Amino acid sequence: MTALLLAEPEERMRWFLERQLASDGFDVLAFETTDQLPRAADPDLVLLGDPEALDRCTVPPGCPVIVLGAADSAARVRALEHCDDYLSRPFVYEELVARIHAVLRRRPSRRDLIDLGELVVDRDARRVLALGRDVVLAGKEYALLVKLAGDPDRVFTREQLLRDVWGYRSYTATRTLESHASRIRRKLEDAGLPGYVVNVWGVGYKLRHVLAL
Repeated sequence: MTALLLAEPEERMRWFLERQLASDGFDVLAFETTDQLPRAADPDLVLLGDPEALDRCTVPPGCPVIVLGAADSAARVRALEHCDDYLSRPFVYEELVARIHAVLRRRPSRRDLIDLGELVVDRDARRVLALGRDVVLAGKEYALLVKLAGDPDRVFTREQLLRDVWGYRSYTATRTLESHASRIRRKLEDAGLPGYVVNVWGVGYKLRHVLAL
């Protein structure tokens, strides 16, 4: 679901947009002013009902902005120097939705990252970084690390890992999991992350991670 942040000073317009956009499948957080926008939010797009708010609004890097402003050509030109689109009031709601979709199509797709701070797995590039250093993993080593990193606080049982990474249907005696985990642990240690893959005796494996602040 596409996440939108809306800052609209006119109450009736804010109420209308919040409900209409939600009914069209957007996840909308609506506020009166940009001062109320949550700083920790990570939206896909920001809608601003006040062109002057561009000077006060802190938008996450790469997040597109659409301004809803007066039909003033000078204000429009100034706003377009800092935003991705400008729609003059009064506007047709369907045009606003079309412009939202158009802006989102132009936005570069977000990379598929698992970011644990000290360990980053870029699944688009199939790249692993430990403290900023590349770690080269073989196929099943990489698949095992992705599985563990996808839920880093969880202890995965041996059976779960053999099933999900190797596709084993029966769990006969094998050292496959142990040997792969050992190699990942050694490679991460060489990159500066000692003891990162933890063997939980009698259960399975998990990651020992400390999120970067």
